[in-house]
Amino acid sequence: MSVNKVILLGRLGQDPELKYTPGGSAVCNFSLATTEAWTDKQGQKQEKTEWHRVVVWGKLAELCNQYLAKGRQAFLEGRLQTRSWDDKEGHKRYTTEILASTVQFIGGATASGPNANQNVDTSYSQAAPVAQNSTQEYQISNDAHFAADDIPF
Repeated sequence: MSVNKVILLGRLGQDPELKYTPGGSAVCNFSLATTEAWTDKQGQKQEKTEWHRVVVWGKLAELCNQYLAKGRQAFLEGRLQTRSWDDKEGHKRYTTEILASTVQFIGGATASGPNANQNVDTSYSQAAPVAQNSTQEYQISNDAHFAADDIPF
């Protein structure tokens, strides 16, 4: 068994870039920054920012291009993917990116984005609605009571 799952909450470092494949499929690329803050042994506040390459396909790609902009916060789920290609000199190049399956647009649009006058807070998932509904059905409420014999492990 294996798991390849990524969950990120961060801010876009650039406006999304939407392209279409020769077959007509939409693909959107953007970078997302996540920042970790801590206090070191000397009591000084430290901060480290990680940049993540994000790739989104299909209708979700078009929505990301429409509603996301540099500085906008987004919450996404997906998986890690590494791809390779040969550069102009014939050297093998690699990149690791997040292939997003769900993106939630957090807060309003930023004043600098192309859709600055819109304040849209929406989410869209590429997962089939049946899968989303079945996931919700298996959530257990905090007030559920069951005996130890009911636990399957």
